[in-house]
Amino acid sequence: MAAIIMEAADLEKSFIQPDKNKLVILENLCLQVEQGSLVAVTGASGSGKSTLLHLLGSLDRPDNGAVCFAGDDIAAFSRKRLAAYRNRDIGFVFQFHYLMPELTVLENVAAPALIQSFQRDSAFAVASDLLREVGLGEKLAVMPYQLSGGEKQRAAIARSLINSPRLLLADEPIGSLDWKTGETVFQVFKQMIRERGLTAIIATHNSQLAALTGRKYLLHGGKLEAV
Repeated sequence: MAAIIMEAADLEKSFIQPDKNKLVILENLCLQVEQGSLVAVTGASGSGKSTLLHLLGSLDRPDNGAVCFAGDDIAAFSRKRLAAYRNRDIGFVFQFHYLMPELTVLENVAAPALIQSFQRDSAFAVASDLLREVGLGEKLAVMPYQLSGGEKQRAAIARSLINSPRLLLADEPIGSLDWKTGETVFQVFKQMIRERGLTAIIATHNSQLAALTGRKYLLHGGKLEAV
């Protein structure tokens, strides 16, 4: 049995609405994800899929419960360790690419490594290799507006891998694309994580996309159910 890289235990998360009523999003949610697995979390819009990823990636904190990465409770991380967790251990892929329009494609992909104080030449070399892997080897010097929607998302995937993360969290990674383009992009994503032995958790409402993963869960009523 593979080691557990990500575990959520009894997670609870709620929000106070404008009318002062409490909206419960997650309730006693539990999840274990093995190293090297590709997991899909499905559910209706508003079911809490994005909230769950935010908690796993420490972009938000649960009201109760614990999130453990490689056996360590992230709530106990120091500020420095938590920053390293977000920037090095975890790679994020969002529905929208969020490429910086004033930077070239190469600069966009290299940016997270430069923030981590990587040498410029080294960061650009790794970014170039990643862009070639996603089929954008001829687009290094172009600006984001010159890319198609699928190409922008490929660049975003390359950027998520620049710091060699151990776990990828992808929130509707092809949600802004048509199915044909999205499936092609996802196959690139799937191949890259398989070749690197990475773990990925994907939040999606798309049943066709979920069918391309290894393990599927339905988020309903604040809890996860294996599909």
